[in-house]
Amino acid sequence: MPGKPQPFKGNKQSLPQKPCLACGRPMTWRKRWRNNWAEVKYCSDACRQRG
Repeated sequence: MPGKPQPFKGNKQSLPQKPCLACGRPMTWRKRWRNNWAEVKYCSDACRQRG
C-alpha cells in the first residue's frame, strides 16, 4: 500500500547526526525526536542539567 508508513529498515549510519552541546558526543536522529529535531541540544538528562 503506497499510503501506509513503513518501519525503518535502512542503514542507521545514514540518519542525521549532531553533537551534544554539553559533552560533544554525536547524537543520532531518533523517531521520538522527529517533531523537534531542530530543538534537540543534549543527549541525555545529565547533559541537560550540566548545560
